[in-house]
Amino acid sequence: MELRQIEYFIEVAKREHMTEAAVDLHVAQSAVSRQIYNLEEELGVPLFIREGRKIRLTPIGHTFLSHMEQAMDIINRAKREMAESLDPEKGTIRIGFPSSLASYVLPRVISDFRESYPQAKFTLKQGSYRYLIDSVIKGNINMALIGPLPVNEKKIKGETLFIENLVALLPESHPLALKKSLSLNELQGNPFILSPKGYVLRDLVMKACKLHGFEPEVAFEGKDTDAIKGLVAAGLGITLIPEISLIDSLPRFTVKLPLENPSVTRAVGVIVPTDRELMPTEKLFYQYLKDTFAKLEGFQK
Repeated sequence: MELRQIEYFIEVAKREHMTEAAVDLHVAQSAVSRQIYNLEEELGVPLFIREGRKIRLTPIGHTFLSHMEQAMDIINRAKREMAESLDPEKGTIRIGFPSSLASYVLPRVISDFRESYPQAKFTLKQGSYRYLIDSVIKGNINMALIGPLPVNEKKIKGETLFIENLVALLPESHPLALKKSLSLNELQGNPFILSPKGYVLRDLVMKACKLHGFEPEVAFEGKDTDAIKGLVAAGLGITLIPEISLIDSLPRFTVKLPLENPSVTRAVGVIVPTDRELMPTEKLFYQYLKDTFAKLEGFQK
């Protein structure tokens, strides 16, 4: 079995079409057909069902595809690791992040890191809390900035980078907008704008309010912090939002107020897998994150 055969097989399986696979592979269709035929002969089983120009995987073909994709991931990872071991400063860092850290934290740490390692490259994935955890576990990315840090996840480990406050974001016309700070009790009875059910930021807000004896009335939902901020700016309600998401980006017609007695906080950190090593360049960035956040102005651990 040759590596080329595996590559051709995976591409044909994805396309379900010999000609389209050949175009994408930049080879003649006859070469692709021949390699697939040779592979089936070697294995002694049919991998595809031919239906005119279209083809589809047999049940054993699906099983073989799953194993071959895992094998190619291992091969490609080995190639990357060999290349990065020769020069870790030129590798690629695959990292995920939530929308609440997109406008300030992530751009700042990447910019600072690349001052020291200008040839390092980044592959960025934005997603929900659960998506980021699952992506690290599955190997789609190798680390993620996240808050709060997950617990009871055996396949990942987390390192706290800083503790951040949630603040109240109100329309500037709101009766409480002129105050210097707020307690959660003062927000009871207001229409809240929160993330949809299942989002960890919504759970954090709901839990904090329930500890103060009330359940927020959720009037509108937004899937990311920009959507939530826009709804507040339109005067449709109030929200509690990570303060860091408002640095340099406080929406017009809104005010932010700190929460006191008590404050509402979350731990923000970085998660990595427990069952595989980070690539050399990713190790550099991971260590940079741990070493740097305590020194950055405006962050506390």
